[in-house]
Formats: sequence, C-alpha cells, structure tokens
Amino acid sequence: MAEDTMLQEAIEALRDGENARAKDLLTRLLKTEQNNPTYWVWMSAAVETAKERIYCLETALKLDPKNATAKRGLVLLGALPPDDSIQPFQIKNQRIWEEELVKEEEEEKPKGLKAVSKSPLVRLAGLAVLGIAVCALAYFGLSVRSPQTIARLINTPGPSPTYTTTPTFINVTGQPSPTYVGPTPLWALLPATYTPTPFYVNTPRAPESIDYSRIFKGALAKGDWQAVISNMQQIATLEPKAADPFYYIGEAYLALGNPGEAVKAYQLALVKNPNFGAAYLGRAKAKIMINPKEESILADINQAIQLEPNWGEPYLERANYELVNGDPEAALKDAKRAESLMPESPLPYLYKAQAELALAQNAQALADAKQANQLDLTLLSSYLTLAKAYIANGQQTDAIDALETYTTYEPKDVDALVTLAEAYNLAGRYQDVINLMNKALLMDTRDPEGYYQRGFAYLKLEDGEQAEKDLQLSVYYRPDSFKAQIALIQAQVMREHYGDAYLQTERARALVEGDQDLALIYYYRAISLENINEVSLAVRDWRALLALPEAAVSPDMRVEAQQHLSGLRPSQATATPTATKKPTPTVTLTATKQPTATIRPTVTP
Repeated sequence: MAEDTMLQEAIEALRDGENARAKDLLTRLLKTEQNNPTYWVWMSAAVETAKERIYCLETALKLDPKNATAKRGLVLLGALPPDDSIQPFQIKNQRIWEEELVKEEEEEKPKGLKAVSKSPLVRLAGLAVLGIAVCALAYFGLSVRSPQTIARLINTPGPSPTYTTTPTFINVTGQPSPTYVGPTPLWALLPATYTPTPFYVNTPRAPESIDYSRIFKGALAKGDWQAVISNMQQIATLEPKAADPFYYIGEAYLALGNPGEAVKAYQLALVKNPNFGAAYLGRAKAKIMINPKEESILADINQAIQLEPNWGEPYLERANYELVNGDPEAALKDAKRAESLMPESPLPYLYKAQAELALAQNAQALADAKQANQLDLTLLSSYLTLAKAYIANGQQTDAIDALETYTTYEPKDVDALVTLAEAYNLAGRYQDVINLMNKALLMDTRDPEGYYQRGFAYLKLEDGEQAEKDLQLSVYYRPDSFKAQIALIQAQVMREHYGDAYLQTERARALVEGDQDLALIYYYRAISLENINEVSLAVRDWRALLALPEAAVSPDMRVEAQQHLSGLRPSQATATPTATKKPTPTVTLTATKQPTATIRPTVTP
C-alpha cells in the first residue's frame, strides 16, 4: 500500500538523520489516518521538543493502550513512572520489521552461529534493544529548525501553502491523556508543512573551507548557534576577504539573543564589503533589540534598501520600525511594497493589518490579518493581530477563538491576556474575565488595563466594592483614561458614595473629548448632586444634558433626565441637606504608592 511505502520512507529518513523529511511524510500519513498509533510513535522520533514527543507518544497510547513502545518512550521521557513489566513490543501486533522476522522464520532454519542468532530468546532480546532504540531516538531525536528560527537567516519567510483548517484543537483526532504537559503542537494542526525559501547569502566556499562549511550547514540545520559561530570563525580565517562569515556570525548572535556581539559581527562584515546590504539590515535588527528608537536604525535600513531595492525584508523591517515609532501611514506603504516583492510571505499582510488597525481601517485590517494567518498557521503573532481586528469589527466570538489559541502558546503575554479579557467582557463572560485577570495581574501588578477589565466585570456582576478597588488602581496607574474614570464613578454611585462620585466627575471633566463624553459627565454629576441635595446644580446638569445634540445622548439617558427634572420641586433647591463625610474603601497596592482616598465633600446650602 502507498501508506506502508510512505511509512518506510519516513523510517529510512529518520535513520539517515533527515528528521524534517520524516516529519513531512508522517504529517501526510496522519492527515489520512490520524487514529493510527504507529504513525504517532514514529512521529515522536521526528519532532523537535520533549513536549511534542510526549504528546505524540501519549496520543499513540490513548489510541492503543497496549502499545509498549509508547509506554517505554513515556517512561524514558519521565511522563510515566518506571515499570519493569512493560515489554518493548507486543509480538502479536506485527509491525513492518516484525513481518521481516516472520519471513525469515518461515525460511529454512540455519545452523551453527546463525541458528543461535535465530533463537526466539535471542530474537526477543534483539526486539527489546530495538524497542529501546526507537524510544531513545524519540527522546534524543535531532532537532529541526522551526520556520521562526529559519526566518532570521533567509531572504523571505515564504512561500507557504494556503491552509484551510481552522486553528482549533478539534481538528486533532488523537487528544493527549491527562498527563500531557503542554499544548498541542501547532504543526499537528496543519494539513501541510511550512516551507521556507533558501538563504539570502549563498557564497561558494574555498576548497580549504569545504569541511567547515559542511559542519556549518549541519549546525545551522540543528540551530546549534555556537557551532555556527565557531565554524564561521574558522572560515573567516581561511578566507580573509570574505564578508559573509561575519554576517552569519551576526545572525547566530541574534538568534542567541546577544545583539551587542551581533552588531560587532555585522560591522566586520561591512568592513570587508561596504556594499553588503544584508549586513546593514542585520545591524539594524540588532540595534532594534538594544534600543528600538535609536536614530541610526532607520539609516541602516534605508542603506539596505538602496543596495537591495528588490529585496522584501528591508521594507518589512522598516515597516516594523515605523509601527513601533507611531507612523502607521509610512508602515502601511512599506508593507505594501514588501507584499509586491514577497506575496507568499505572511509578514507583509501582518504589518499591513497592524498599520490599518492604527489608522482605523478595520475592515481591511481584518482581511489582511486573515490572509497572514492563513499563509502560516504557525505564526503566533498573526493570531494576536487577527483577534484585535475581530474586536475592532465587533466579532467578539471569533476574537476569543484566536486569542485562546495565542495565549495557549504564550501564556505569559500579559497584553494578550488583557485583550482576551476585553473580548470576554464584550461577550458577557464576566467571571472568565475575573479568573483570567487574577492570573495576569500576578505577573504585572501595575497594568492599568488589566485592573480596568476586571473592575468592569465586577461592575457588571454588581459587586461595587471590588469594582471600586480595581478601578481606583486603574485610574491611579493611568490617570488620563476617561473610560476608567467613568467606570470608577459608576462603581461609586453603585456603592452610594455620591460625594466621591461628584469629585471624580470634576477630575474626569478635563479628559472629555466630544459631546458623548460630556453627556456622561452631566449624567453622573447630576445623579451625584441630587443625592447630596444640591438640587439646583443637579437641575442645571440635567438641562445641559438635554441640550446636547441628539446623537450624543442615548434615548434611555434622555428619558431619565426628563423624569428627574419633572420630579424635582423648586422648594428642594433651598432645602438644607445633612452633610456627610465618608471615605472610600482603602486600596492596597503592591510595591507602589497608595493613592489618596477621596472624601465626600461637606455640602453648603
């Protein structure tokens, strides 16, 4: 059968150390038959990380609870406790290699040493060794570069096939058992593997450098950046006029997160060849890691574009720089230029979507974010941008799906968790907001948006006390947020802290932008003034509210204002109120200065 042939090719590829090819073949097999435990066992030898191996072996064990190979592999990986009773293989479930043993058994039995080697006991021992070898291969399998790693060393991150599956866990038939320690690997969700383009630099090597070049390529394939550096240093010694060894050394230092050494390497490359456009771009990327606002970054990127005007990556890097520095219009222009040069790459569409969101071009941003995500389902940042585009277009449910995928793989990205909380709030999932922000705010105790989202959820659940605490913190850390100021006023009104609410409206008044904001100020200030018996001032605000343009005041708010005006008697304006003085709840901050509690004003008739 074709499947058996493909499986045999995958096994041969693993034996030859070609893990990428083996994973590609096994991925195709799993597309046709995801319930085949044998495919999952062999896939465990092709993947890169221990978490992925555990996932593959646990899936195989769930599909075939008697699969001794999967059990032995999980024991070796520490996912199952040691069990000496586990046999390496079940003889009754023949695999390809077992069929060969059966064929040999059916042939004429040899004599002498060959007869000893054909003994059942010797054969069983051999099977045990082979079983352990398979699991050891799964455990110590050679790592293969992921698309994200390759992207640093290539001209473009594409092309990629167009994927059609939705990035949700329901597309994977074999689910992990309860002992699984991580999320489903993204490659398991894909109908095809992501294929990068060749390297930007492909310099022929001198004969004396061939051996070092061969070792370099192997190290590059494994992501062994120290080996890349050491072999390129040897090549640089043997080829003193070559610039690309220093370029690769710089790329390796970037991958190791050492931008300072990367800058030095790129500069050496430029000494050898001042017209080396890739080195200018590499130096710019290293400088961005050190200080994304350094002025010389843009000069390096521009020089790379001047030297390589038909290379798409410098335009992408300039678009990214412009987004970081608040110029979405220029970023959009560069992203479009990059798209024309590398239409199969997801990154131009990703940067276009981010620029369009900043320019409030929400519909086009959503289309471009979808395109970026479809071109490469393993590009995590595309899920975050896609979610923001969904929120901007009022599609909260879709935003939640994208954000849940992203935060599964980036559980410590507080900004993404807060964005997910916003989507939950918009969808009415208030308890989910509270649970999520309880975790996020442990990671960042000063995040004003996190406190706002949790405070908003408490408001909706009518827990005024907790809402007021969170919203006080949100205002404390970001006092220029009008929405946080208004939400705090709502919490204070809910708790009948009308004096505090009145004072808060006076603070928020300075942040008003437009008639809709002004309507909220009039509304809550009128309510607060009524309840501290400043009736004449309340009447003034109700009338000011009704005088605003119709589009600025909701119908419900307008009706309520009219009801309040009709219910207020003129004599109330001269009534002498009973003044009160009551502090708001004490707010405790972690490692920060506590804000001053607001006090109800003493009312003068």
